[in-house]
Amino acid sequence: MTSMPPLAFLGAGKMGEALIAGLIESGTSRRDRIHVADVRRERTDALRKRYGVRPARSNGEAVSRADVVVLSVKPSVVRDVILEVREALRDRQLVISIAAGVGLEAIQTVLGRHLPVVRAMPNTPCLVREGMTAICAGPHAGMRHLETARRLFEAVGRCVIVEERLMNAVTALSGSGPAFQFVMLDALADGGVKSGLPRDLAVELAAQTMRGAAVMALRTGEHPGRLKDAVATPGGCTVEGLLAMEEGRLRATLIQAVVRTARRAGELAGD
Repeated sequence: MTSMPPLAFLGAGKMGEALIAGLIESGTSRRDRIHVADVRRERTDALRKRYGVRPARSNGEAVSRADVVVLSVKPSVVRDVILEVREALRDRQLVISIAAGVGLEAIQTVLGRHLPVVRAMPNTPCLVREGMTAICAGPHAGMRHLETARRLFEAVGRCVIVEERLMNAVTALSGSGPAFQFVMLDALADGGVKSGLPRDLAVELAAQTMRGAAVMALRTGEHPGRLKDAVATPGGCTVEGLLAMEEGRLRATLIQAVVRTARRAGELAGD
């Protein structure tokens, strides 16, 4: 596999570091091809010592060294960062934004040029290389640009290509989804403790069970309902638990959690 083209990370927070670590550990990119800029000089120095990447003194300097520019800054400063570097950007450079809620049109408008832009929505499990990222292309980005972005995000998990109109739903399901899963994990562990298990054992059992069920769904491609039915034998223990979940309207609550989160994502994005 050929190495990724030179990369510039503008912003070196947790997600930026997760991507850098994944790129290096998976062999997707060489460390000397990753350039990092951040307002905190101590942060870029720390990443240099930890991963062997190249710190830059400014965003513009990082951009000048790279073919792919990753905007890994907070949504509130995306405009300012783009304005700072847009004169330094070259015509064929690919810009990848992971700023939640910042649409392609807004990015293209600030750029003021026909540069290829890819918008991405990663989630926090990228920090442990089990992430789920959705990407979409701007009007001047083609399949080649999407494939470059996909290679980057597959270094920290799975990646799918979607239309931008689906990004609010993606934000709700996979972006916010880990928070919903952690609530479920905590509740399952509480159930274990209530039934007599030590807390640490209950958390481990619940976490690995959730992970195993997710891997089964991904690897088998079976409908979740069929996988559920395979566990629930007639008149058995599992059916009793499923009945309690239905009585508590768990399914309806989870559906509403995703729908309301998607609606809020649209409000924040101005859609």
